[in-house]
Amino acid sequence: MELDFKCSDIETWKEALSSYESRIESLNKPDLVSLDQFYRVNLPSLLHDRDPNPYLTTSELSQLMKWKLSRGKWRPRLLDFVSSLEDSVVKSASEKAFKSLPDISKAVKELTVLKGVGPATASAVLAAYAPDIAPFMSDEAMEVALGNSKDYTLKQYLLFVTKLQEKSKELKLKGEWDGPSDIERALWSCTVRSTKSQPEKSSSGKKRKR
Repeated sequence: MELDFKCSDIETWKEALSSYESRIESLNKPDLVSLDQFYRVNLPSLLHDRDPNPYLTTSELSQLMKWKLSRGKWRPRLLDFVSSLEDSVVKSASEKAFKSLPDISKAVKELTVLKGVGPATASAVLAAYAPDIAPFMSDEAMEVALGNSKDYTLKQYLLFVTKLQEKSKELKLKGEWDGPSDIERALWSCTVRSTKSQPEKSSSGKKRKR
């Protein structure tokens, strides 16, 4: 199914969201199903078990990066970068980021000091801890919500967050809806469903951390 971002029918959004797990499975990528389980279920639980001072470890960041790259485009150097980070550095940066919420701009800046971590990866970290505030900055959802999936700046992410938060609030007025992260997953599911049979275009241009 196609999903127009302007759509205000909550049942249409729920249908899109309900197809998420089957879309993950349909990609037939090694370990993606287990990585997605780790990212959406296990990692949030681990982080919240560490309240009131939640933090991320290097191992967890590495697994998160594997999930992000498996669900999107594989960029092996990013995985190498984050896997080589010292645990104390990752712990410190993530702890500061989580404490910065709900100031998303500050939280992203705290995380992007880490080598290999750009706004998109930072958004995945924040979404794991606070999915009701910060959605993951996926190419697919960015394309539908903003019409542009190639701008990975903090400014673009904040615009993306605002749009998804507003859409989430709109849907909550119509029925049961969790938050902006479910908007992202619904958009991703529909985009993957409509493009999975098409060959992926090769990317060009400058390499940048995401």
